[in-house]
Amino acid sequence: MTNPITWLGAGTLNWLRSLGAAAFFFRDLLRNIPAALRRFGLVVAQVHAIGNLSLVIILASGLAVGFVLALQMYYALVTYGAAESLGLIVNLALVRELGPVVTALLFAGRAGTSLTAEIGLMKAGEQLSAMEMMAIDPKSRVLAPRFIGGIVSMPILAILFSTIGILGAYVVAVLLIGVDAGNFWSIMQSKVDVWRDVGNGIVKSAVFGVICTFVALYQGYETQATPEGVAFATTRTVVISSLGVLAMDFVLTALMFSTP
Repeated sequence: MTNPITWLGAGTLNWLRSLGAAAFFFRDLLRNIPAALRRFGLVVAQVHAIGNLSLVIILASGLAVGFVLALQMYYALVTYGAAESLGLIVNLALVRELGPVVTALLFAGRAGTSLTAEIGLMKAGEQLSAMEMMAIDPKSRVLAPRFIGGIVSMPILAILFSTIGILGAYVVAVLLIGVDAGNFWSIMQSKVDVWRDVGNGIVKSAVFGVICTFVALYQGYETQATPEGVAFATTRTVVISSLGVLAMDFVLTALMFSTP
């Protein structure tokens, strides 16, 4: 049996080596952003492929979350005679937490795995190597436009998720349960701060976009050029992205909302 100390040291060194490789990869992506922006058509195409094609699952999930959130919050608030606060609670829950977080998790499952599989198959088909042979940097031509597309798409998807969720909550609370419509909207308008609540939610979603897109591209670029390697990389993308989003959500919430 291998010495436990040796096993622990080897595992730590491998982890640090992987962390360093990821840091250099992230640095290269940032360096290639200006070159990618000069190919604006590529960025627009990636925003469409990453964002627009994820729209259906985002809107459907947002509507369902709005329905359920309104029901659960109403039954909890009416017990204490605070049903008039339903619109405020739903809005804050969506724009602060559920909108950015659930959108990021759905993004990792749909767009993240697609990016990883696409880059991994390009590597398996030696398309990336062919670009390098033609003196074309694949990080500038292939990866950077997708990185920008993911960062741009995530806040837009999160905003749409929260919007459709609020509308879904309105349908359940006002049209089905009978909560006063004026009260539902007025308390929301008076208590929700655009910069502190909505703005921080957008900042969260942008950070989550960086995390999910970077992880997807890195896993695809570093995967083994085999079918098993690509399949394993897509699984790692979902797991690492989800854990990264949840951990960063705690950090950002502590920084943004720790003071009144």
